[in-house]
Amino acid sequence: MKVAVVGASGAVGQEFLKVLEERNFPLDELVLFGSARSAGNVYTFKGKQITVKELQHNDDFKDIDIALTSAGGGISKDYADTITKHGAVMIDNSSAFRMDADVPLVVPEVNAEDCKDRPRNIIANPNCTTIQMVVALKALENLSHIKRVHISSYQSASGAGASGMEELLQQVKDFAAGNDLTIDKFAHQLLFNVIPHVDVFTDNGYTKEEMKMYNETKKIMHSDIEVSATTVRVPVMRAHSEAIWAETEAPVTPEAFKAECEKTEGITVMDKPEENEYPLPLHLAGSDDVFVGRIRKDISNPNGIAFWCVADQIKKGAALNAVQIAEYMIKEGLVK
Repeated sequence: MKVAVVGASGAVGQEFLKVLEERNFPLDELVLFGSARSAGNVYTFKGKQITVKELQHNDDFKDIDIALTSAGGGISKDYADTITKHGAVMIDNSSAFRMDADVPLVVPEVNAEDCKDRPRNIIANPNCTTIQMVVALKALENLSHIKRVHISSYQSASGAGASGMEELLQQVKDFAAGNDLTIDKFAHQLLFNVIPHVDVFTDNGYTKEEMKMYNETKKIMHSDIEVSATTVRVPVMRAHSEAIWAETEAPVTPEAFKAECEKTEGITVMDKPEENEYPLPLHLAGSDDVFVGRIRKDISNPNGIAFWCVADQIKKGAALNAVQIAEYMIKEGLVK
């Protein structure tokens, strides 16, 4: 098994290396690719040093079985044919192919079998906010069909990549030193602030991030579910939080939903409000699961239920989800 990581020097690329090693992924050789600027960087994987190769339109992917790509949508579109032409499966973390009808959009806990139908040998990794939400919603859907969801996200600086985290950290340092704060990656100062603006605004008043949640959820869950989202950037370094209100066809009790979450793969329940126990991004960065708490009836809707969930944006929201797709592909014999 020969695996490639494209975009190895980025935040998600670095997380790929950690996740592959943590999970003892069954590979014989790992090849790292990056831009001309990143080429020559050296990273350690399982005690072995690997030098990043420059991504080029050549035959470097001839013997690759699985390519984990996270180098941006433009690069993914430009290099998709180069990566897949010899049979490699491209598991792409960008938004380039997510809504293409001939590309499956996969969260393994929800719709792993969609991997079996991939005409272009490309599988798309969903948006990070969508991933953690649908893992939790799958447990609820098991109990009663979900008609609609309202969701407000509280997204960490890591959602803007390594540079987003660096900007927040630099703002902390500048504030402590009494210096002017650098504002570049976000529309406004993030430190001591919340910004109801993730990605660019569209004509309907929603941002692209919010529309991703609307469209991707339908595709992943193969559902007529309606989603209305407000995505907010918060001064948290890593791990996204979401407040979710869901309406089901039949009433679902908090007790039933909690029990279903507890037996659902990929979910950890933290729901003891009387002990101030609920998911917190500060404590859950670096974790694998989606953490669910604050489970309660929606007092405004007899068929409504409300809950809170937290997941690591770089891990489950990106690298881990892609690696889990690769693991499923191997388990099911779907790679050459």
